[in-house]
Amino acid sequence: QVKLVESGGGSVQTGSSLRLSCAASGITTITYYMGWFRQAPGKEREEVARIDPAGSTTYTESMKGRVIISKNNAINTLYLQMHNVKPEDTAMYYCAAKYRVRDDVRYWGQGTQVTVSS
Repeated sequence: QVKLVESGGGSVQTGSSLRLSCAASGITTITYYMGWFRQAPGKEREEVARIDPAGSTTYTESMKGRVIISKNNAINTLYLQMHNVKPEDTAMYYCAAKYRVRDDVRYWGQGTQVTVSS
């Protein structure tokens, strides 16, 4: 059974840093395309960052320079390091995985809430 379990969310102040984690089981991060998405109330879900099997990363323009996506293949864990967070970053953050670049997301985590106060 494939599971993606996010953690690390919480309520923080503007300008804070935090690290989200995604523990994957049933798949290997070394062979899957992994990514982080977020969805705020009333907004469309958007991709925040992705990392391919080789470790190449891509970021959304709105968060470029404020987030770093990384992974530890030895323990099948994905991370999103967030820096200088803003109130507009408030959203549910989801971990996602797919096997091939051309595929739609195959697996989703349940999400972890990030709330940023002014």
